[in-house]
Amino acid sequence: MRRYLIAILAITPLLALAQEPVTPESSAPLPVRKVVLYKSGVGYFEHLGSVRNRQEVAIRFTSAQLNDVLNSLTVLDLGKGQITGISYTSVAPLKQRLGALRLPLDESTTHARMLGSLRGARVEVTSATGAVLGRLLSVEQRTMQRGDSSTTIDVISIVTESGELRSFDLSPAVRIRVVERDLRQEISRYLDVVGTTREQDVRKMVIATAGTGDRPLFVSYVSEVPIWKSTYRLVIGSKGRPLLQGWAIVDNTIGEDWRNVELSLVAGAPQSFIQNISQPYYSLRPVIPMPAAVLTVPQTHQVSLGDGTGSVRGTTSQPGSLSETVTATAPAAAPEAALGSARFRQGVSGGIGGGIPEAPAPPPAPALSRMPVSVYDQSRDVAPQALAASLGDLFEYKIKEPVSLTKNQSALVPIVNAEIDAEKVSLWNQRSGSGRPLRAIWLTNGTGLTLDGGSMTVIDADAFAGEGLLDSLKPNEKRLLSYASDLGVMIDARRQPADPRLVRVRARDGIIIQENEERVTTTYRARNENTTQTTLIIEHRMEPGWKLAEAQAPVESTADAQRFRVVLPIGKETVFDVREIRQGQTRINIGNLDPSHIALLVKSGVSAASLERSLKPVLDKKAELSAIERRLNALMTERNTIAQDQQRLRENMKALRGSNEEKQLLQRYTRQLDQQETRLETLQSDMTRTTAEIERARLELIALIGNTTFEWTGP
Repeated sequence: MRRYLIAILAITPLLALAQEPVTPESSAPLPVRKVVLYKSGVGYFEHLGSVRNRQEVAIRFTSAQLNDVLNSLTVLDLGKGQITGISYTSVAPLKQRLGALRLPLDESTTHARMLGSLRGARVEVTSATGAVLGRLLSVEQRTMQRGDSSTTIDVISIVTESGELRSFDLSPAVRIRVVERDLRQEISRYLDVVGTTREQDVRKMVIATAGTGDRPLFVSYVSEVPIWKSTYRLVIGSKGRPLLQGWAIVDNTIGEDWRNVELSLVAGAPQSFIQNISQPYYSLRPVIPMPAAVLTVPQTHQVSLGDGTGSVRGTTSQPGSLSETVTATAPAAAPEAALGSARFRQGVSGGIGGGIPEAPAPPPAPALSRMPVSVYDQSRDVAPQALAASLGDLFEYKIKEPVSLTKNQSALVPIVNAEIDAEKVSLWNQRSGSGRPLRAIWLTNGTGLTLDGGSMTVIDADAFAGEGLLDSLKPNEKRLLSYASDLGVMIDARRQPADPRLVRVRARDGIIIQENEERVTTTYRARNENTTQTTLIIEHRMEPGWKLAEAQAPVESTADAQRFRVVLPIGKETVFDVREIRQGQTRINIGNLDPSHIALLVKSGVSAASLERSLKPVLDKKAELSAIERRLNALMTERNTIAQDQQRLRENMKALRGSNEEKQLLQRYTRQLDQQETRLETLQSDMTRTTAEIERARLELIALIGNTTFEWTGP
C-alpha cells in the first residue's frame, strides 16, 4: 500500500485576495468518494466536495483514527485555491491541562476542596442572618456531639472587611459567591476542562481554504478500520457447472456515511503501525537555580571566517499574472526562512495571510462531473516525498457498482459470482484418526481473480451440505475443500515393516561403498457403500528420507504428502498399495577391511569368489605387513630387556667395591656386558633392516589398495 505522507498541498499559489477581510463561510460537507480496505486493519479514504471562497470543512474522527490520519493526510484544492491551514482538537493529558490552571484541583474535586483552593479570595457568604463580605481564611471539619451520636461538618472561616473573624457551617442554607471575576473565569475553565473528558474520544479536524468561487476540494488519508472478511457459497446443481458466489463483510466505523462510494477490497497485509502523534508530549527539563549574583562585563567576540550570508533564488507566480523572481539574502543556516520573508514582503500569499491583488479573478473551477479518474495526476509537478514500490502479493477486489453504507453499520458486498470447475471427491489421510474420509470439493479457480481466504458454505441438491475453510487461492490454482464426513466409505490402512537389503557394492580409490535399500508397502483397503461410484483421494504422508518406488504416479504432491486418485465401485472393496523406498550407503576404507566385514558382505549375497579375487592381494599384503611389524616389535622388546639387565649389572658392580668377591664378580659382569653389547649391535642392525621392510610393505599395500576395483549388483 502506498504510504501517503502528511502534506498540505496547493496546485498553484492563491490569488491575491481583496483588501477587505473575508469572513469564512460555514462548514461544507465533504462526502466520501472512494474507500479501499486492507487486510492489515487500515483503510484508504478519499473525500471530494465543493468549497466556495474562504470556507472551512470539518471532518470528525476518533482519537485512534486521528493518529493514522495525521500520518497520511493529503489535501488538494483543485480549483487554484489555497489550503490556508488545518487544525484539530488537541487533547493534552488531563493532569497536564489541570496543572496549567491557577486552581490546585484535580478531576475528583469536592465542595470542600474547591473552597480550600480559594483561600484568600474575596467571597460573599449568605445565610439566614444575612450576607457577609470578606476574604476566605480556611475550610475545616468539626465534630459536633448531638446526644449519643457525633456528626462531622465542614466549616468555613472568613475575615470581614472590618477585620472580624466569622465562621459558617456549610449547610444547604448557606450560599457562597466568589466576588473576584478572574477567579470565576478560572473556575469556569476548570469545569470546561473536566467536561471535555465526556467527549475525549471525538476529535474534529477543520480544513481552512481560501480562493475565489466554487472549487473542488480533495482529501485523502489512511485510517484504522475493522478487517474485512470473505465468505463464499458454492452451489452444486444437477446440471451445469457449480456456481461460486463470494461476499465481503465490511464495516463503516469512520463516523461518515458512505453514499455511492467507489469501494475496493485489497487482500494481503501491507505493513502498518500506530504512532500516537496526536497526543501532546512533554519532556522533563532540568531545574537550574538562579545565580546568587549576576555581573555583566565587557566581552570581545571572535571574527567570522566568512560573510555569513547565503542567497535563495526562486520564482513566485499568480494565476493569470506574470511570474516574479524573488531573491532573498539571509543567514546561510536558514535559506527557507529568508525566502518566506521575501515572499511576505512581495505580497505573495504563501500561507494563512493574504496579499495585495495583482491579477484578475481566475476562470471558473471545473465541475466535479468533469473530474479526471485520478486527481493525483494534477499534482505531478509536486516533488515526490517517497518512492513508490511494487504491491507484491496484494490483490484487489474493485466493486463495480457504487456502495452506500451509513456510519456504524456493516454490510455484505458481492465480490465473486462465477461458474467454476469443481469435482466432488472423498478425501482421506491417516492423521485424521478416523476410518471415514471427508467429503470434499476439488476446486479449480477459473474466475480470473485471486480468492481471499474465508469460510465456504456448500449447497448440494438444493440443501445445505456442509461448511469448510478456504485458504487464499490464486487464478487457475487447484485446491481441495472438505466440508462434511463421508459415512458411506470405510478405509483401513496398514504399513508393512521395512525390509533392508544390500543392492550394490563398489570398490574404488581405496573405498568400498555399500548401497543399502529399504522398502515398505502401505496397503489401503476401502469399501464403498454409497449409492454412487465414489472418487477417493488418498493423502499418503511421506516420512523424511523416503520416496515413492518406481511405477507410481500421484495426481498431486504437497509439501509432505502424495495424493492418489482411486475410483471405488459401488458395494465393493478396493485394495490400493503405495510402495516407498529409502536408500543409503556405507563407506569402508579397504585398508581397514577385516575378515568379519568380508563375512558380512558374503552373508548379504556378495559373491565370495569375486571378493577373494579382488581383495586377496590386499589381504595378503596386510598379513605380510603385520608379520614384519610383529618381528620388529620382538626385536624392540629384546633390546629393552637387555638395557634393563645392563642397568642391573652396573648397579651390582657399584655395590661390590671393597668386598672380597669384587674382582671375581667384576670379571663375570664385564663378560656379560660385553656379550650384551655385541647383541645390541646385532639388534640395532636387524631393527633398521626390519623398519625398511615395513616401509616398503606399506607402500606396496597403498598401491594395491588404490588399484583395487570391484563392483557387485544384487538381484
